[in-house]
Amino acid sequence: MSTEYQEVSTSTALLDDVLEGLRHPQKSLPSKYFYDNKGSELFEKICGLDEYYLTRTELNIKENNIRDITAALDKHVQLIELGSGSSLKTRLLLDHLEELHSYVPVDISEEFLQNEARNLQEEYPNLTIEPVAADYTKPFDLPESPDEVKKVFYFPGSTIGNFTRENATDFIRLISNLIDNDGGLLIGFDLIKDEEKLIAAYDDSKGVTAAFNKNILIRINRELNADFDLDQFHHKAIFNEEENRIEMHLESLIDQTVTISGEKIFFEKGETIHTENSHKYSLSSFREMTSSVFSNVQTWMDDEQLFAIQFLS
Repeated sequence: MSTEYQEVSTSTALLDDVLEGLRHPQKSLPSKYFYDNKGSELFEKICGLDEYYLTRTELNIKENNIRDITAALDKHVQLIELGSGSSLKTRLLLDHLEELHSYVPVDISEEFLQNEARNLQEEYPNLTIEPVAADYTKPFDLPESPDEVKKVFYFPGSTIGNFTRENATDFIRLISNLIDNDGGLLIGFDLIKDEEKLIAAYDDSKGVTAAFNKNILIRINRELNADFDLDQFHHKAIFNEEENRIEMHLESLIDQTVTISGEKIFFEKGETIHTENSHKYSLSSFREMTSSVFSNVQTWMDDEQLFAIQFLS
């Protein structure tokens, strides 16, 4: 999971993407549509769950290595966070980076983004904060900065795991093309581990992840005049061992027909909508993906080697 992508308006793009995904034999929905305002709030709750080790582990790595990390990023930085969410982990960077030029949070949900930017501005009144609502999986415009300022992109939370391997490689290349003046990419990614721990992280005992997954159906109902019955869909987390990834699905509990903007979509009992992937990496497989565009790598991990943070330059 992640706070990824631009909040796309209730429009042709949303309708086209939803219908396209639901017409395939394996029905799917783009995970970028999780993140309306409610979805973003639910994801913040997920990050605080006991089972969801990713957020606290990444934060602990940051806390234990913050001096080394900020030294690697250096001074005179424009910090550009992709999928910023509530910017919890970012505060450590903002507190320790020397002579920080500006902070540019980029997020899918414009309303959520603007609210968080205002809250952060109150905490850091002397910091230039320039929020950007954009689909960062595609080229987007950044606020201007002087030539001597280094662009450092920050992509926390193992959001890279939501991409297919091919799309992740394309994304890394896209970001590398936006970096100049000795900048880089500070990125977090989840490491391969036992299945039981992974499943628990994506199917928590309180049902918050289930609510997050079903929220995409609520959004489609609201914005596309659809009639999904949430009680007839079940949240399901599956570990795909061959692909080293967790898959999130919504399983139809009955034979049913759903109408979306006048188009009828039939679901058999047991059929699923594939809503999200979360790929897990080894250090070597991640390096294989990034080596063509980034030559220098610095790595920080926790003692259990659950998660890794790298600075690529």
